[in-house]
Amino acid sequence: MNKHLIALAVAAATLSGAASAAQVYSDDSSSLAIGGRVEARALLSDQAKDKSPLAADKTDKEVTDISRVRVNIDAKTQIADGVQGIGFFEREFKSNNGDDENRYMYAGVNSDKYGQIVYGKADGSLGMLTDFTDIMAYAGSVVGGTKLAVADRTTNNLAYAGTFGDLTFKANYVFSGADYNTNALGQETTKKDVHGFSTGAVYNVADTGLALGLGYGEQRDQNGNPNTHKARSEQTFAVASYTVGDLYFGGLYKYGRRDGQNLVTDKVTDTQGYEFAAAYTAGKAVFTTTYGFMKDEKAHNVYDELANAVSVDGTYYFNSNFRTYASYTFNMLDKNEVGKVAASDEFVLGARYDF
Repeated sequence: MNKHLIALAVAAATLSGAASAAQVYSDDSSSLAIGGRVEARALLSDQAKDKSPLAADKTDKEVTDISRVRVNIDAKTQIADGVQGIGFFEREFKSNNGDDENRYMYAGVNSDKYGQIVYGKADGSLGMLTDFTDIMAYAGSVVGGTKLAVADRTTNNLAYAGTFGDLTFKANYVFSGADYNTNALGQETTKKDVHGFSTGAVYNVADTGLALGLGYGEQRDQNGNPNTHKARSEQTFAVASYTVGDLYFGGLYKYGRRDGQNLVTDKVTDTQGYEFAAAYTAGKAVFTTTYGFMKDEKAHNVYDELANAVSVDGTYYFNSNFRTYASYTFNMLDKNEVGKVAASDEFVLGARYDF
């Protein structure tokens, strides 16, 4: 969620569990904090059923438990004047424990003056841009959610972030490493090799409520035949937001080269997309909406839709630790083109406790 929107919600609302973490240890030079969230979520959708490559998709409306828990550990120690050694770990547990994952696992050095550099599983550089429209309680950014792997949260990642006045700058490089594709039985099959970089900047225009951002990512990957040429994928994002009173508006534009998958042919394709977001805060309630559209252009004015959806939700903050929400996504893809499941709507009810 964008930091300007956070200021509108409630003063104690946080960007992540880490921000509300409880300090469990501290001395003159070191500290350790534990935080996280418990989030109960019920999803009603044709997409609710877990997809298995060994079974046909089910398209009857059904409710699926997609609840999750996140637990994180945030540690730091003073190693010089204005310089800290830092480490962060976060694990997510889901109702289907086969989907549990380590979300973050990194360590590095932070300078109060020059920023921080870390290595491990950490954020790429384009997430702070897609946050401009990724503001919903449940539904994610349909355009921003298609970031390249090297620009998103990923492993084998050397990442830098620094804030200098009103300017925030990020850059990261993901190294080539030994990793493998797996089949439906979880067995390692062909070797895959993904590496590349991303970089981005966000500028807050003084106290005007206006923020602007721009970013670029590039990666090469080789899946399957080791003799094939490594495919090159690219993405460019441009974003803007404006906050006035209790209102927030955000916009995003994306251009990608060989960074998407056609929903009809399954072929790698170029993409273009845009997304708009708005939020209104009324006391302890926050109402948000987004519209996202993305296409695969085959020829001049001839394209397939890859995403076309409107999401609306309402969240009520009882206090800084507990909130409830309801979210609905109107999916406007053509079911005759992409199938009933891929074109289905989603309705979610959720309750979240942050600690």
